[in-house]
Amino acid sequence: MLLFISGQEIFIVIVIAVMLFGADKIPEIARGLGKGMRQIKDATNDVKREINKSAKQSGIDTEFVRDIKKEVDSAKDAINENIEDFTGPIKRGLK
Repeated sequence: MLLFISGQEIFIVIVIAVMLFGADKIPEIARGLGKGMRQIKDATNDVKREINKSAKQSGIDTEFVRDIKKEVDSAKDAINENIEDFTGPIKRGLK
């Protein structure tokens, strides 16, 4: 799910963007956004790498983070299953 945005809403946003910036500027804007997102991702990865490197040098155990992530993922899966069980009849009724 892309931030709970439907296809119609995406279409409206695209139409407004074309009206505001013009069709010729959209690729430039998208390219700039892509570069910016890439730089943020690279910077985030650099920070993570430095934190892990410092933790290993200091003898700090970072394995607990993976354990916590596994627990959070399993809890999310269980919640999603419960939501699907609950909303299944509702969704079938709406169709």
